[in-house]
Amino acid sequence: MKSILILGGSGFIGNCLYKELAPYYNTFATYNTAKGYQKNQHFFQYSLEQGGLESILKEVKPKLIISALRGDFNAQLEAHDFLINLIKKSDCRFLYLSSANVFDSFEHYPSYEYDKTLSESIFGRFKIKIENQLMRLSPGKYVIARLPMVFGINAPRTLQIDHAIHNNESIEVFPNSIINVNSDIRLSQQIHYLINHKKTGVYHLGSTDLISHFDFIKNIVDRRHQKPGIYKQVFTSNTIRYLATLPKENRLPNHILPSYLDVLDDLTIKQIEN
Repeated sequence: MKSILILGGSGFIGNCLYKELAPYYNTFATYNTAKGYQKNQHFFQYSLEQGGLESILKEVKPKLIISALRGDFNAQLEAHDFLINLIKKSDCRFLYLSSANVFDSFEHYPSYEYDKTLSESIFGRFKIKIENQLMRLSPGKYVIARLPMVFGINAPRTLQIDHAIHNNESIEVFPNSIINVNSDIRLSQQIHYLINHKKTGVYHLGSTDLISHFDFIKNIVDRRHQKPGIYKQVFTSNTIRYLATLPKENRLPNHILPSYLDVLDDLTIKQIEN
């Protein structure tokens, strides 16, 4: 059975991937400070600052490494540089979770897989650096999965909205920002498909349709709560701004391509305890 190592397996997305893949592959993951993983023999403690990645790799001997790491950008760059050099010389592939922010300088249209990346944000430029390193590998060695905003019933973004509603606090929304979205459930299925079918290259993993950030958040509030939200509308420009990544050349099967309504369905629960 193929061994998979998920870096950042205790985080929101990393843990969703672990739960999806563990029944089908010999799946291992790392955690940093999260409780509840110390006794799990498939989880290894790993800190970007303290290192120790080499010993984990020697023990797991993964055929695929998935990076869902978060933390200091410089430490991440160093860790990914080490991993990419390792992958060049070994029988191992790399799946990198990138972001729609690699296109955040382009405001007037959605972005596709092989559009030129350009970012005005520190986060976006950081993601581009790692993407560029990966693209120097042999084509069959990597997958770059660019993600839009990812939501889930217990996702940090969703819980922040719930907290604001319960405490009558304002929710920051961007009426001029047009986005696409994904849920933890759909994303995990898409990643599983990419692994199972040994896909390589660049993939945009989000809803196939677009919606304004304000409208999407209002829909979440309407579906999850019985009272209206208080919104702080933020206008970053006078024109409509797109931060959306759509598939064009590397399109997944229709049954795992969600609409934003599918994502909203994934976030809907019948009752929320006060």
